[in-house]
Amino acid sequence: MIHISTKSSAIWGAGYLVAAGALFAGANTAVQGAGMIHGVPSPTIAFWQYTIALIAVLPLVWRSQWRTTRPVLHLIRVGLAAIGVQLWIAGLAYVPIWQAIALILTSPLFVTTGAGLFLGEALTRSRVLAVLLGAFGGVLILAPWQDDFTWAAILPVGAALFWGASSLVAKRLTQTETAETLTLYLLVLLVPINALGLVGAGAAVSPPAIWLVALAGLLVAGAQYLLVRAYVVADAAYLQPFDHLKLPLNVGLGLLFFGFAPPGLMWLGAAIIIGSSAWLLRQEA
Repeated sequence: MIHISTKSSAIWGAGYLVAAGALFAGANTAVQGAGMIHGVPSPTIAFWQYTIALIAVLPLVWRSQWRTTRPVLHLIRVGLAAIGVQLWIAGLAYVPIWQAIALILTSPLFVTTGAGLFLGEALTRSRVLAVLLGAFGGVLILAPWQDDFTWAAILPVGAALFWGASSLVAKRLTQTETAETLTLYLLVLLVPINALGLVGAGAAVSPPAIWLVALAGLLVAGAQYLLVRAYVVADAAYLQPFDHLKLPLNVGLGLLFFGFAPPGLMWLGAAIIIGSSAWLLRQEA
């Protein structure tokens, strides 16, 4: 069992995850611009996004240890992540970024439960309460009872399930693998898997969208590394409420670049999410 033993571990773990969320928010905004505005197919975006991310990461991690005794776990982790990526990018082509992010907030529920069942991590009262509060804030923002709710928004829920499972496998791998090695294997294996989606969509990207896809790839490269670093230093169950903070980050960028104006309940939901994360950090630290 992996425990958070110091205040430094709690703070650094939360900091890594929040920084990763900020980079993911930027990548999501670029992806939505390429898909919704320029009409680039989601499989094409996924392929080039992670190809560029791999090119960006290789010079930094090339000297890392390539040898591993757990190749099957690496394949399982990447397979789960690949399905999540495809579902997520497809969802961004149909729903506003704030709504998609609200639905992805179900991922911490999967990770926290799985961390207790499969990783032996403690499901403390404060951890469970913080996750539930964050999920409640997400529901307020989503407002599925409203008439403009679309079933295409369920795609991010599928992404949340598969990303949650992938995160649990990544946490297991941190027992023997470095953050650099985990990032390297993820990107190296994701590129050929995502290439399978090009069969029907094609690899061409319209000139106005090229810079958006390239930016998304660079931001994802940094985000994936920081995400793994967070799992190296802190418990997966502890980290999940801080994952909720990506919601206000994505909402802000969506409002700034696309004019997506969430309803008033978004602000109440965001306040609950931020408050639950800050409370848990104080409790654990």
